[in-house]
Amino acid sequence: MKNPRSAVFSLFFLIMLCLQLFATQPVAIAGETIRINGSGSGLDMMMPLMDAYLKSKKGITFEIEKPLGSSGAIKALIAGYLDIAVSSKPLKPEETAQGCKMRYYGKTPLTIVTNATNTKKNIATKELEDIYSGLTRKWPNGDTIRPVLRPVEDIDTKILKGFSPGMAEAINKANVQRGMIIAVTDPESNDAVAKTIGSIGASGLTGVLTGKWKLNVLSLNGVMPSTKTLSDGSYPLAKEVNFVVTEKLSEAATKFLNFIYSEKGRAIAEKSGVFVKTDAQ
Repeated sequence: MKNPRSAVFSLFFLIMLCLQLFATQPVAIAGETIRINGSGSGLDMMMPLMDAYLKSKKGITFEIEKPLGSSGAIKALIAGYLDIAVSSKPLKPEETAQGCKMRYYGKTPLTIVTNATNTKKNIATKELEDIYSGLTRKWPNGDTIRPVLRPVEDIDTKILKGFSPGMAEAINKANVQRGMIIAVTDPESNDAVAKTIGSIGASGLTGVLTGKWKLNVLSLNGVMPSTKTLSDGSYPLAKEVNFVVTEKLSEAATKFLNFIYSEKGRAIAEKSGVFVKTDAQ
């Protein structure tokens, strides 16, 4: 009959041996996380790209929170909280000095949108100027016009102001009027337009095509916003969709970017409302 003490000692020795063996083995990584944020219009494009990528890549997780906007995402990238920032604005000298690098991709039409109940189909430059300046306050059906503005420094505001001298003046007037609706992010703007009777605002085409909002997209001076009309120059309003990275870009994030720039990735982006530049690298 075995000595009980001997049996206990043997069991203890076996447990310690197993622990030592496990301790010397490399820990298996369950998966890799790619952290992305940025412009709401850019993130709208990223959703179908991420879905397509996950179908062929196992063990990858995407971490994407509420849109921080281009500037906020670049700050988070510099601080090490993101792997990729999707930006609609050019880099500032100080951002470049802190290691940020812009990788150009494409652009999406900046569309003029209204609440879905609005039956209007087209808007002319002068009509748009009169609406934002406050000269025109009612739609033909009698509804009060409610412009949804973006912050003064937002890229959408700058694009609209650059459309015409009259539009720049009109938006300046709109920003000093009381009771105006101001939306900070792209999703907030689309949500406000979708929920407000009489509203009018601007949205990247990506948000219209891939978003959850029901919006009425207007043609501008008779031209409908699309990747085709943007590429041939007939539609004038465009919003950049580019990527900002640093030298700390992980291998997993690098592979995902390679997919985005691939033929398959570009086709998905085009379907999502982005005109991908032929020289994108």
